Amino acid sequence: MSENIDTDDPSADDADETEEVGVAEEAPDSTPDERGEEPGPSADAEGGDESGTDESGDGESAVAVDGDDSLGSTVEIDDEAVVKDADEAADEDLLGGLDIETTADIEVPDRLVDQVIGQDHARDVVLKAAKQRRHVMMIGSPGTGKSMLAKAMSQLLPKEELQDVLVYHNPDDGNEPKIRTVPAGKGEQIVDAHKEEARKRNQMRSFLMWIIIAIIIGYALLIQGSVLLGILAAGVVYLAFRYGSRGNDAMIPNLLVNNANQQTAPFEDATGAHAGALLGDVRHDPFQSGGMETPSHDRVEAGDIHKANKGVLFVDEINTLDIRSQQKLMTAIQEGEFSITGQSERSSGAMVQTEPVPTDFIIVAAGNLDAMENMHPALRSRIKGYGYEVYMDDTIDDEPEMRRKYSRFVAQEVEKDGRLPHYTEEAVEEVILEARRRSGRKGHLSLKLRDLGGLVRVAGDIARAEDKEFTEREDVLQAKKRSRSIEQQLADNYIERRKDYELTVNQGDVVGRVNGLAVMGEDSGIVLPVMAEVTPSQGPGQVIATGQLKEMAEEAVQNVSAIIKKFSDEDISERDVHIQFVQAGEGGVDGDSASITVATAVISALEDVPVEQNLAMTGSLSVRGDVLPVGGVTHKIEAAAKSGLDTVIIPKANEQDVMIEDEFKDQIEIVPVQHISEVLEVALAGEPEKDGLVDRLKSITGKALEQREVGQTGGSPSPQ
Repeated sequence: MSENIDTDDPSADDADETEEVGVAEEAPDSTPDERGEEPGPSADAEGGDESGTDESGDGESAVAVDGDDSLGSTVEIDDEAVVKDADEAADEDLLGGLDIETTADIEVPDRLVDQVIGQDHARDVVLKAAKQRRHVMMIGSPGTGKSMLAKAMSQLLPKEELQDVLVYHNPDDGNEPKIRTVPAGKGEQIVDAHKEEARKRNQMRSFLMWIIIAIIIGYALLIQGSVLLGILAAGVVYLAFRYGSRGNDAMIPNLLVNNANQQTAPFEDATGAHAGALLGDVRHDPFQSGGMETPSHDRVEAGDIHKANKGVLFVDEINTLDIRSQQKLMTAIQEGEFSITGQSERSSGAMVQTEPVPTDFIIVAAGNLDAMENMHPALRSRIKGYGYEVYMDDTIDDEPEMRRKYSRFVAQEVEKDGRLPHYTEEAVEEVILEARRRSGRKGHLSLKLRDLGGLVRVAGDIARAEDKEFTEREDVLQAKKRSRSIEQQLADNYIERRKDYELTVNQGDVVGRVNGLAVMGEDSGIVLPVMAEVTPSQGPGQVIATGQLKEMAEEAVQNVSAIIKKFSDEDISERDVHIQFVQAGEGGVDGDSASITVATAVISALEDVPVEQNLAMTGSLSVRGDVLPVGGVTHKIEAAAKSGLDTVIIPKANEQDVMIEDEFKDQIEIVPVQHISEVLEVALAGEPEKDGLVDRLKSITGKALEQREVGQTGGSPSPQ
């Protein structure tokens, strides 16, 4: 298996501000109808009106949140649970002030739009888009709630506008069936009426047929005295009647779209759909003539765009749709109707084309950032021109209100699954801690809730296997080990394999060798040694780097060479600098977070000063020697600890992002640095040589250092 090693994870954008939180006043008991909401016991319940404020009954206390302008709905709990009054206590409390025993005390809202955690901007757009019937494009990381918001939009659309679509035989041209739309529920009645009428006609025809057959057979036996002649004549009459009755079946319309039992506006997921499934199709008919063929209107099949009429069409990874399908989808959006024809040129259905079928849907297009690159520009223009574009946040501010919503998120996952025991207070706290850790940023919580929901389910499965009444903290800790990603498992195996073959050097000192740190995927770190050697050049000196470096990594090496040229007393124009990323894997190296590693290795080789091997480092480097922040520092530090290293050098700006597990805190020392001179001071061995190098570097870059110290109040840049 190839290993794609990313040495620089970009951080998520800052989340939007969260809403104000209050305490709901006592309200008299009221029915769902009085509150203007439709009742529903589960996450799949019908959507009510656009108000998301739930009133609590007498004696109940709740954290009240406005449904239209907030990050979700009210977080309600039972009579015995109360919300702590002290704001300071809520800030410190992992549950944001909720005083509960288990997640069974937390009420889960009925509407999906109120179950959305975070994504306040996207939620606000969905509410407005549903009200105004606007298209939406959502771009962001997988698992941040795009499909949930799309389904929530379908619950907000009015149900009374739904339609049934019927296809009728066209007596003038059988290859151009007629289309008729009727209110939802009427389609079945019309088809049943036509079937009943056809049944009565067939009964009369059958009765008449058997009378004629009886007369013919009686005439042949009694008058002509020929049994064979009577049977042949009866057979001819039977076939004539049966052939003629096929015309009655052709008069029965085909119910193309049936919304009779639809409780909410339609929601059609057309992700990865082929042309026939998306745009409709006409089934192949092996009997195309001779009176045995199936009427063309009976072979018409509705596509997702037709089933989504008056509802929502959701297309995730929209760039994976065939370009011709995108063009036709664009036509359906623009015209509000689209004819159905055979999508295969070899099909008999290619001759059939219906009258235009209504396609008055709202499209919710979703995807990652790369989705915009391969998306048809005209299709994107139509979505943007008649709707909204939304970027989904990866993290959100870690505030008491959000922690309360994360507690409710655990309760939602338990109820949706239906087989998991509820979580204790301590277990929920551990889930919130994991959400902090997965965010990779201090003061933030991860919004990749699909992955976090997987942890909730694994922990619940562990507790259920042991017949526990509730899921406890120990189950969550065990689930964190069991639910490791493939990249984490590969990284752990990689570390163990290197230990077996003694490829990880974690003691002594070596010239030109530095333990770098990298990440595989998004949540697994590895130790990536970098070696450097300086040799005489046969021509103009050059920097040669091996290890399947990607474009960003190659540029980082070139930036490092600028520092080397400025720092070194030697003329390196006649030297070749060889840099090797040891066992980088088939995926190569991407990102620039190995910059300080490369610089340290090259300087060590140039000056023949050894590097301490009991430490590792990560950080980007500017051409002036400043150490810049990078991503994935938590996972990189843990990888260093697993490899038996004692010290890790990280950028000063990343110090606040470190959230390593408790088991590693005593195993590793973390040294934050701001300049390459600080890196060398910690990493190089041999005091006299090291001191001389550091002093020389400080003298060269002293002005830059002084300027940075004076302007430190401006803060550090974000990882790029």
